[in-house]
Amino acid sequence: MGHRSHVKGSALLLLMVLSLFVSGQDQKPPFWKDIQVFKSQDSASFPGTGKILFVGSSSFTYWKDVQDYFPGYPIINRGFGGSSLTDMIRYREDIIFKYKPKQIVIYCGENDLAASDTITVSIAVARFKQLFSLIRAKFKTVPIAYVSMKPSPSRRHLMSKYESANKLIQLFLKGQRSTVYIDVYHKMLNRDGTPLQHIFTEDKLHMNAKGYAIWKKWIQPHLLK
Repeated sequence: MGHRSHVKGSALLLLMVLSLFVSGQDQKPPFWKDIQVFKSQDSASFPGTGKILFVGSSSFTYWKDVQDYFPGYPIINRGFGGSSLTDMIRYREDIIFKYKPKQIVIYCGENDLAASDTITVSIAVARFKQLFSLIRAKFKTVPIAYVSMKPSPSRRHLMSKYESANKLIQLFLKGQRSTVYIDVYHKMLNRDGTPLQHIFTEDKLHMNAKGYAIWKKWIQPHLLK
């Protein structure tokens, strides 16, 4: 009887281990589906190499007509909504390296600081530096532009963190070659330092066309013809 129960116990344990393995196999990292969509689009019609790559979070994702804002500048938009700098690092081969861009424009970091109180300014900036280093290891001279984190009305409680992180990233980029820091943060504020309300959609997080018009004004002078 003891032997049979031992065999049954071993079989049950094996089943549990197998089920955990299978469920582990099914669990994909965050935004895995978004990346598969990009891969599917590329397999149907690859956008080519040597273009300007916009990469980052939802502020780029929702800029569906970004090419219309910059006629004459061939742009690939690979923003995926809700993403953080760690997601950019995770998927760098799929959303950055494969396109061999002539210029990389990054908007990311806002979601890192919004995700948890445990994510400090120092952590977010360190993540950006890691992403930058990985890009530089792959592309030694490709110009990199960083668009500052924006002051969203729905995230007013995080504005001081965004401003601090922006300053540290700006300072870091000053010491790097072929880089530019694009300040949109201060262009999106009222004189009293509060965020402009009319340039945001109803969710007070994402921008409308008026918001993107501000971005166009300050981004375009830094794009490569």
